[in-house]
Amino acid sequence: MTVVERREISLVDLLDRLLATGVVITGDLTLRIADVDLVRIDLNAMISSVNRNVPSPFED
Repeated sequence: MTVVERREISLVDLLDRLLATGVVITGDLTLRIADVDLVRIDLNAMISSVNRNVPSPFED
């Protein structure tokens, strides 16, 4: 195997890359019994790192 075919990456490196660039997670979860929707959950989340160079969207 060459290096291009198999590349190992640690979990810490993966999390560092994801937080540096930001991640958006979306999903839907529906609990249904006998074709009747009982509970529906919609998930929209943005995960990103924070630093002083990027202003907070929550400040006035």
